[in-house]
Amino acid sequence: MWIANGWKEYELIDTSDGLRLERWGKYTLVRPDPQVIWRGVKENSLWKKADGVYSREGGGGKWSKLAVPESWNVNYGNLKFKIKPMGFKHTGLFPEQAVNWDWFSELIKNANRPIKVLNLFAYTGGATIAAAAAGASVCHVDASKGMVQMAKENAALSGLADAHIRYIVDDCEKFVEREIRRGNKYDGIIMDPPSYGRGPNGEVWKLEECIGRFVSSAAKLLSDDPLFFLLNSYTTGLSASTMGYILNLEIAKKRGGKVISDEIGLAVTQTGAPLPCGASSRWTK
Repeated sequence: MWIANGWKEYELIDTSDGLRLERWGKYTLVRPDPQVIWRGVKENSLWKKADGVYSREGGGGKWSKLAVPESWNVNYGNLKFKIKPMGFKHTGLFPEQAVNWDWFSELIKNANRPIKVLNLFAYTGGATIAAAAAGASVCHVDASKGMVQMAKENAALSGLADAHIRYIVDDCEKFVEREIRRGNKYDGIIMDPPSYGRGPNGEVWKLEECIGRFVSSAAKLLSDDPLFFLLNSYTTGLSASTMGYILNLEIAKKRGGKVISDEIGLAVTQTGAPLPCGASSRWTK
């Protein structure tokens, strides 16, 4: 498992009974996590003192005991991110992805040449900002105008307001199709697709049905001397090896190179054991 262990202002304190207890800066939150299927003694007193708790209710949920500001900031090295409790238990950041930020940042820095990166399903820009901070020019694409705005705010917080970042509010599949027609190329591609989604015109995205075709299309945007392709998945039941097979089939078989895949996770302070938080597959030439 690839563990994001470089955090100082985020901590996964404990897990039990379908919940995770986390510290985001100076505030503690309790949120649901489907991976936490075990029961345990909640010895840490912060379980009862958390500043915010997200509870499931019927088909949705809500925040309660929310004794926190509307938003606040946390740092990861030289990067800074806005944290904001939102719907569906989200906070605006997936801290486990820091292990991938570190990986591709080193590739970008060591390339010793200009690097163009395409970040698809880019959310609030964690990967975008990490790549830009490493020296890449980045195209950030997400269908949500609100998430793209938050990405711009995160870039500004990190001192990257004037970095070479192009923000696009668009359906990722349609954007990739247009980029292919335009003949644009990228040295690195990051893809963090949802398990399920609907487009503005009722288009249905199901990862199991769409991801192979979409990776095949996006791979056409890789430059003649590409650096990497990163594919993330949070879909329960799909292993890292499944995503890796797709990269082998759609990229390595045609371009050579190497694919490695694994779970990504966060260490739990209370037990010392890692919590799996998703899966990533990495192709490098």
